Amino acid sequence: MRNRNIIYLMSLFLCIISIPLTVSANTCLECHMEMEDVLKTPADLFVKDVHNNFGLNCSICHGGNPDEEDFDLAKDSSFKGIPERKMILELCSSCHSDSNYMRKYNPNIRVDQADLYWTSQHGKMFMNGDIQVAVCTDCHASHGILSATHPKSSVFPWNIPDTCGQCHSDADYMKEYESPVNQVDDFKKSVHARALFEKKDLSAPACNDCHGNHGAIPPEISSIAFVCRQCHPSAGELFSQSPHKTAFDEMGISECEACHGNHNIITPSDDMLGMNDDAVCIECHEAGTKVSEVVDSIKERLEEYKTQMHLSEQLLEKADRQGVEISESKYLLLEANTVLIQIRNLVHGFSLEKIDQKFGEGIKILDEVKIAGQDALKEAQFRKTGLIIATLFIFLFATALYLKIRNLNRKE
Repeated sequence: MRNRNIIYLMSLFLCIISIPLTVSANTCLECHMEMEDVLKTPADLFVKDVHNNFGLNCSICHGGNPDEEDFDLAKDSSFKGIPERKMILELCSSCHSDSNYMRKYNPNIRVDQADLYWTSQHGKMFMNGDIQVAVCTDCHASHGILSATHPKSSVFPWNIPDTCGQCHSDADYMKEYESPVNQVDDFKKSVHARALFEKKDLSAPACNDCHGNHGAIPPEISSIAFVCRQCHPSAGELFSQSPHKTAFDEMGISECEACHGNHNIITPSDDMLGMNDDAVCIECHEAGTKVSEVVDSIKERLEEYKTQMHLSEQLLEKADRQGVEISESKYLLLEANTVLIQIRNLVHGFSLEKIDQKFGEGIKILDEVKIAGQDALKEAQFRKTGLIIATLFIFLFATALYLKIRNLNRKE
């Protein structure tokens, strides 16, 4: 029995080693890895390329036979070499527009990128014969292409501004198109950029979130509001109910951009509201008018509310420092802060009535906070008084005890 098992294992081993290896070679990479400079770089980059990770080789784009070790045989009749720039879109879409082909690698990947590209500003100019506009490789690179979800990908959210800036910040390149080149620099000063780069908030918009990806175009005046509403629906809905909506439509003014700007969108502040030089209202309205009176009234509500909030915070901080439990009051203060945010948002609707209503709700909450804060301070004072009395009592008791003991010692 033992000999039979040995014979069986030896037979199995011989069968295994007799099976030919089926791992396909990629002589393109092997050969280019031994080269230098520009001939070696594509091979180095392709090692981490998403296509290489899926088992696709150089011949998919460049043709040739990667199984052949002989240089002349590898460059057979199918060899294409470096694709011409005008053929790149067709080359990429030959796979990326084929749903059956792409399903094998990623069933969820979109296959309409090429169709969208033709609707973009880039695509329209390309169709008219300008092959210098952006094509697939300008945004995604040629070799070393990474998934869009990879932090080092050129199309990952916080890399997109620099990717777009390769062309749109190049004064020499954009001169022919008479296009400004300050968009990326302006964006990097904006509130959106701070959220994206400093807070690493991937929900913060980059260029493609407002202009589109493959179908990128400049938003029109009539569409800017809808673009902004993708992230700010409440402000947009309030604006639609405001008297500004009709006026802006009649004058052909873009809604959000008129007050907030486009690429360099600053952090909104209460200083934007009012008739002073730093405010935005004065750009369209004059001081002393009915509109300016409403603006001043809204500003007064805001300032009054912030003052009351500050006083309430001071009360709670003072009570907290004295060791009184105020967790419920702190929760109420958070509610009051939420009301402040809602009041600021209601400015988009420009309805003094609604702002007054919300202002009243907030003041009611702040009054509760103040009462709780004052009660907490009274409790702290009561504790302090009690501690003083108790300390005095203990001192008198100790003194009396000391005198008693000393008297007893004298008698002895």
